[in-house]
Amino acid sequence: MVALIWLVAGVLLAAAEALTGDFFLLMLAGGALATAGFSGITDAAVWVDAIVFAVVSVALVLGVRPMLLRRFAAPPHTPTNVAALPGKQALVLEEVAEHAGRVKLDGDVWTARPLDATEVYPPGTTVTVMKIDGATAVVWKGP
Repeated sequence: MVALIWLVAGVLLAAAEALTGDFFLLMLAGGALATAGFSGITDAAVWVDAIVFAVVSVALVLGVRPMLLRRFAAPPHTPTNVAALPGKQALVLEEVAEHAGRVKLDGDVWTARPLDATEVYPPGTTVTVMKIDGATAVVWKGP
Protein backbone atom coordinates (compact mmCIF):
# COMPACT_ATOMS: atom_id res chain seq x y z
CA MET A 1 0.00 0.00 0.00
CA VAL A 2 2.84 2.40 0.86
CA ALA A 3 4.51 1.69 -2.49
CA LEU A 4 1.33 2.76 -4.27
CA ILE A 5 1.33 6.08 -2.40
CA TRP A 6 4.96 6.71 -3.44
CA LEU A 7 4.08 5.78 -7.03
CA VAL A 8 1.15 8.22 -7.12
CA ALA A 9 3.33 10.94 -5.55
CA GLY A 10 5.99 10.36 -8.21
CA VAL A 11 3.50 10.61 -11.05
CA LEU A 12 1.91 13.76 -9.60
CA LEU A 13 5.32 15.40 -9.12
CA ALA A 14 6.31 14.54 -12.70
CA ALA A 15 3.04 16.02 -13.97
CA ALA A 16 3.56 19.17 -11.90
CA GLU A 17 7.02 19.53 -13.48
CA ALA A 18 5.30 20.25 -16.78
CA LEU A 19 4.00 23.48 -15.26
CA THR A 20 7.32 24.71 -13.90
CA GLY A 21 10.01 23.43 -16.26
CA ASP A 22 12.92 23.92 -13.86
CA PHE A 23 13.64 20.18 -13.37
CA PHE A 24 13.33 20.36 -9.56
CA LEU A 25 9.99 18.60 -9.24
CA LEU A 26 11.18 16.04 -11.78
CA MET A 27 14.07 15.14 -9.48
CA LEU A 28 11.64 14.76 -6.56
CA ALA A 29 9.47 12.57 -8.80
CA GLY A 30 12.52 10.40 -9.48
CA GLY A 31 13.09 10.10 -5.75
CA ALA A 32 9.46 9.14 -5.17
CA LEU A 33 9.52 6.55 -7.95
CA ALA A 34 12.76 5.05 -6.64
CA THR A 35 11.20 4.92 -3.18
CA ALA A 36 8.11 3.22 -4.61
CA GLY A 37 10.35 0.55 -6.10
CA PHE A 38 12.29 0.16 -2.84
CA SER A 39 9.08 0.01 -0.83
CA GLY A 40 7.61 -2.55 -3.18
CA ILE A 41 10.65 -4.85 -2.89
CA THR A 42 11.17 -4.50 0.86
CA ASP A 43 8.76 -4.24 3.72
CA ALA A 44 10.71 -1.52 5.52
CA ALA A 45 9.25 1.05 7.89
CA VAL A 46 7.92 4.33 6.57
CA TRP A 47 10.82 6.28 8.08
CA VAL A 48 13.24 4.13 6.03
CA ASP A 49 11.23 4.99 2.91
CA ALA A 50 11.52 8.67 3.83
CA ILE A 51 15.30 8.35 4.12
CA VAL A 52 15.49 6.59 0.72
CA PHE A 53 13.35 9.35 -0.80
CA ALA A 54 15.56 12.07 0.70
CA VAL A 55 18.85 10.47 -0.35
CA VAL A 56 17.75 9.73 -3.92
CA SER A 57 16.12 13.15 -4.35
CA VAL A 58 19.18 15.03 -3.07
CA ALA A 59 21.43 12.94 -5.30
CA LEU A 60 19.27 13.71 -8.33
CA VAL A 61 19.00 17.43 -7.51
CA LEU A 62 22.76 17.79 -7.01
CA GLY A 63 23.93 15.33 -9.65
CA VAL A 64 21.48 15.21 -12.54
CA ARG A 65 19.65 18.55 -12.43
CA PRO A 66 22.71 20.73 -13.21
CA MET A 67 23.41 18.66 -16.33
CA LEU A 68 19.80 18.94 -17.46
CA LEU A 69 19.81 22.70 -16.90
CA ARG A 70 22.98 23.13 -18.95
CA ARG A 71 21.55 21.02 -21.74
CA PHE A 72 17.97 22.26 -21.96
CA ALA A 73 17.66 25.60 -20.14
CA ALA A 74 19.96 27.56 -22.48
CA PRO A 75 18.10 29.86 -24.87
CA PRO A 76 18.38 28.99 -28.56
CA HIS A 77 21.08 30.76 -30.54
CA THR A 78 19.66 33.76 -32.41
CA PRO A 79 21.85 35.05 -35.22
CA THR A 80 22.39 38.81 -35.18
CA ASN A 81 24.03 41.43 -37.36
CA VAL A 82 25.67 39.97 -40.48
CA ALA A 83 25.00 36.39 -39.39
CA ALA A 84 21.24 37.04 -39.64
CA LEU A 85 21.34 38.16 -43.29
CA PRO A 86 21.82 34.89 -45.24
CA GLY A 87 18.45 33.63 -46.42
CA LYS A 88 16.85 37.08 -46.61
CA GLN A 89 15.45 38.61 -49.78
CA ALA A 90 17.14 41.62 -51.42
CA LEU A 91 16.14 43.91 -54.28
CA VAL A 92 18.67 44.52 -57.06
CA LEU A 93 19.25 48.29 -57.47
CA GLU A 94 22.12 48.20 -59.97
CA GLU A 95 22.88 45.28 -62.27
CA VAL A 96 24.59 42.51 -60.31
CA ALA A 97 27.36 40.85 -62.29
CA GLU A 98 30.65 39.16 -61.45
CA HIS A 99 32.49 42.37 -60.45
CA ALA A 100 29.78 44.95 -59.73
CA GLY A 101 26.29 45.41 -58.42
CA ARG A 102 24.17 46.83 -55.62
CA VAL A 103 21.22 45.43 -53.72
CA LYS A 104 18.89 46.81 -51.06
CA LEU A 105 18.91 44.47 -48.08
CA ASP A 106 16.97 45.25 -44.88
CA GLY A 107 16.88 48.94 -45.77
CA ASP A 108 20.62 49.18 -46.43
CA VAL A 109 22.43 49.27 -49.76
CA TRP A 110 25.04 46.54 -50.15
CA THR A 111 27.53 45.78 -52.87
CA ALA A 112 26.68 42.43 -54.36
CA ARG A 113 27.90 39.69 -56.65
CA PRO A 114 26.12 36.59 -57.90
CA LEU A 115 26.75 33.18 -56.41
CA ASP A 116 27.34 31.87 -59.94
CA ALA A 117 29.82 34.23 -61.61
CA THR A 118 28.23 33.62 -65.03
CA GLU A 119 24.82 35.01 -63.97
CA VAL A 120 23.70 38.63 -64.28
CA TYR A 121 20.68 40.05 -62.42
CA PRO A 122 18.98 43.19 -63.81
CA PRO A 123 17.62 46.00 -61.58
CA GLY A 124 14.27 45.19 -59.99
CA THR A 125 15.03 41.49 -59.56
CA THR A 126 14.44 39.94 -56.16
CA VAL A 127 17.33 37.75 -55.06
CA THR A 128 18.20 35.69 -52.00
CA VAL A 129 21.30 36.42 -49.96
CA MET A 130 23.34 33.23 -49.78
CA LYS A 131 26.24 34.56 -47.68
CA ILE A 132 28.07 37.72 -46.74
CA ASP A 133 31.65 37.92 -47.94
CA GLY A 134 33.24 40.88 -46.17
CA ALA A 135 31.09 43.85 -47.21
CA THR A 136 29.63 42.08 -50.25
CA ALA A 137 26.39 40.17 -50.35
CA VAL A 138 26.62 37.01 -52.42
CA VAL A 139 23.17 36.59 -53.98
CA TRP A 140 21.26 34.04 -56.02
CA LYS A 141 18.02 34.37 -57.93
CA GLY A 142 17.05 30.74 -57.39
CA PRO A 143 15.37 28.26 -59.67
